[in-house]
This record gives sequence, structure tokens and C-alpha cells, in this order.
Amino acid sequence: MRSFNGQCIVITGAAGGLGKALVTAFLHAHANVVALDRDGAALQALQNNTTVPPGATLMTALCDVTNLPSCEAAIGQAIARFGGVDVLINNAGIAHRSAFADTQVDVLRRVMDVNFFGAVHCTHAAIASLRQRRGMVIAISSVAGFSPLIGRTGYAASKHALHGFFDSLRTEVQDDGVDVLIVCPSFIDTGIDRAALGADGQPAAHARKTTGATTQPAEVATAILHAAQHQRQLLLFSFTAKAAWWLSRLWPTRYAAIMRKRLRAEISPATTHASVETTP
Repeated sequence: MRSFNGQCIVITGAAGGLGKALVTAFLHAHANVVALDRDGAALQALQNNTTVPPGATLMTALCDVTNLPSCEAAIGQAIARFGGVDVLINNAGIAHRSAFADTQVDVLRRVMDVNFFGAVHCTHAAIASLRQRRGMVIAISSVAGFSPLIGRTGYAASKHALHGFFDSLRTEVQDDGVDVLIVCPSFIDTGIDRAALGADGQPAAHARKTTGATTQPAEVATAILHAAQHQRQLLLFSFTAKAAWWLSRLWPTRYAAIMRKRLRAEISPATTHASVETTP
């Protein structure tokens, strides 16, 4: 069982939603948390408003995960401060909600840049230190990482890519003592609709649909901490995620039919937009 007492935990997309909850969870595990985000004002608010328990440390650094030099600089700051990286949590992410035929290709490319290449950039920057310290990489994926999701072709593609990448990376680094955990929540209540944009850059005109109960970021963060402590390889958080995992494998046509029925309204002609949102 892993202990994070005194360890350096780097979290991307740390200034809001699940990222902020992860910061709190790992601080209470007495870790040294390095919170990365591209929003400087939000990072400052995080620093000002977070109660840091005795024995823990909170450091913030600007980082645009789509930019490799930015990731290398931020990871370098963490290593310089704490001597290395013990855990990297690739949490930064965006999504779109729109039918593929109506979605600008640039929206899909942006989703891949943040969700997939953002994780690749940070992991590449930290991998030598993670190997040296026999650390852990955590990738925040989604139900869309292992099953189809109507109206989110680019998002599903980016999350499927994460699974392929990190499952394969695990085979390369497990002999070095590096653990890889993939986390698949369902819908999380992170206020992401306020950040949703349409395909033309304007706010999306429709609300997100959900399937199953919406979970709170603190619940998910606590489950991630527990899974990391027990060195698990996959976390399916919530009944919805577990049901989707099994049904999409055992009866994929039934899964697709249920998903289409519940979410198809999002891509009706009256509500078809692309959006960008912090997630998973």
C-alpha cells in the first residue's frame, strides 16, 4: 500500500472542479502538492483559499498542457522544489457536445491537444523522475474512454487514446516500479456548463444531458486517492461507470441503444453545438 506522506504530487487542471478536489485530498494525505493550471488567477485563488494541513505543502505553477516546453518548465519547477515527482495526475481536459457532421475539425483537434497530447507532454516531462522514484501516473479518463458516446466523437477518441497510451506505457515501466492508474468516472458535478462553447466560439445554447446520478468532485477525489494507495490499475467510479463497462462489452448493441435514447436530444437540429468544457 502506497503512502503519499511527504511525496510530490503534480496535478494538472488543478484550479477547479475535480482538480481542486484532488489537491485537497492529497494535501490531507500529507503530500507536497504541485497544482498546475493555465489560469493564473484561479491558481492564486486556490493558493489563497486552500487550508494546508501541517506536514503538507501547496505549490502552484502556470502550465499550458498543450505546450511541451510549458509542461517541461512546470515539471522542472516541481523537481527543483521537491527533488522529484512521485505522482503525476493528468487531470486537465476539455470536451465537445455536438454531432460530428456539425463540428468544426479545429474543435476536435483542440480536444485531442488537451486531453491526449496534454497528458503525453506532462508524462514525458516527468517520466525520468517517476522511474527514479518508483512513482505513479494517474490518467483521468471517462466512460467515453472505453465505450461510445453520442455527440462526443472527438472527446471519446481522445479518451480512448488515453487508454491505449497508458495501458501500453504500463507494460514499459512496471518493471521499474512505476504504477499506472486509469480513472473512469461518469458524470461529475463540476459546473462545466458555464465553460461550454459552441462551434463558433460562442456559449453553447443547450444544457448537458446526463445518464445516472451525478457525483461530487470530492467523492471522486477520495476514491482516486484510495485507488492510488492500493496501487490499482483501473478505477470505475460510480454504478453508472461499472454498468457501462460491463454492458458495453457483454451486450454492445444494447448499450448503444440505451445511450442513444438518453443522450440523442443533445444533437438534435435545434441543439447541435460544439462545446469546450473542463471535465471528465
